[in-house]
Amino acid sequence: MSNPEFTPLESLPYEQAFSELQTIVAALESEDHPLEQSIALFERGQKLAQHCASLLDNAELRVQQLTEAEMLDAEMAA
Repeated sequence: MSNPEFTPLESLPYEQAFSELQTIVAALESEDHPLEQSIALFERGQKLAQHCASLLDNAELRVQQLTEAEMLDAEMAA
């Protein structure tokens, strides 16, 4: 289900995606929404959670690669 109000996931940085996810969780926990709106929010939340996890995985990989490159440089300099 696509909602024109939602920003495309691909354009969301981690912080913005996580903030939107927190907002959705709070809305689902505290407000009464019609069933269809609740389902749309839940679906968006699932996609945001996956997007955030993917961004974190990519960041972890980058840090790992940088760390390994620094270790190789240090070994070569020794």
